[in-house]
Amino acid sequence: MTRSTGKGDLRHKFSLCSFLSAVNIRCFAHLVVLNMRVISKLVFRRIAAWSPLLLICGLSLSGCRTGVADAATRGKELFETCVPCHQQDGSGNPAVGAPNIAGLSDWYVEEQIQNFRAGARGAQFNDMEGMRMRPMALSLMTDEDVKDVAHYVGAMPAVRHASSLPGDPKAGAASYATCGACHGAQGNGNPALKAPRIAGTDDWYLATQLRKFRSGVRGTSPKDLGGRLMRPMARTLPNEDALRNVVAYIGTLKPQ
Repeated sequence: MTRSTGKGDLRHKFSLCSFLSAVNIRCFAHLVVLNMRVISKLVFRRIAAWSPLLLICGLSLSGCRTGVADAATRGKELFETCVPCHQQDGSGNPAVGAPNIAGLSDWYVEEQIQNFRAGARGAQFNDMEGMRMRPMALSLMTDEDVKDVAHYVGAMPAVRHASSLPGDPKAGAASYATCGACHGAQGNGNPALKAPRIAGTDDWYLATQLRKFRSGVRGTSPKDLGGRLMRPMARTLPNEDALRNVVAYIGTLKPQ
């Protein structure tokens, strides 16, 4: 027997090992490629499946902040139509019958704009200020526009003006007991009763509106629930002196 330790045997063994190793490496590489293809397909499918949900979540989260910012910007833009009468700061202009609206409750501003749009206010020929206001309210095309501008007005810093009408606050205090049932002892209002804040409201405007309620220019429309509640209260004031006295008393209240 001869021992297989010759160079030929060694070369044969070496080449066979090399061949087997090369085959193994190629098989391994091929398996890796196949696995990577499968993995990439699975990952892509997962991403494709989750992408819409992630996109929706992202838009929802960004939309909350963007929506608030857009509403504030929109409200400011819409208010530019109001500026010629109500002034840039919302302080109003008695010369054209435009009241001081800065800082009014947004629910009340929204309600009154809707009243003008619906014809519950500003539809009578002897209400010149209301007729001037109604087309301005109608220029707001959607309910969302009304909400945006009302919110903008409500966020304005309140402006306080000095009294401009004669009146006796002490005499008016007794008459105000009737008003306080809805508007509150300090005139801060009550949304549940459709009663706005009246503390800090210009006396000339309060007097004008009380006269309109008494005469039926305001508060007679079935669409104006708050006005219909207010009209009989205004009619408890027997004369002009009583009207001015209660307005003078309201002028002493401090808005909160």
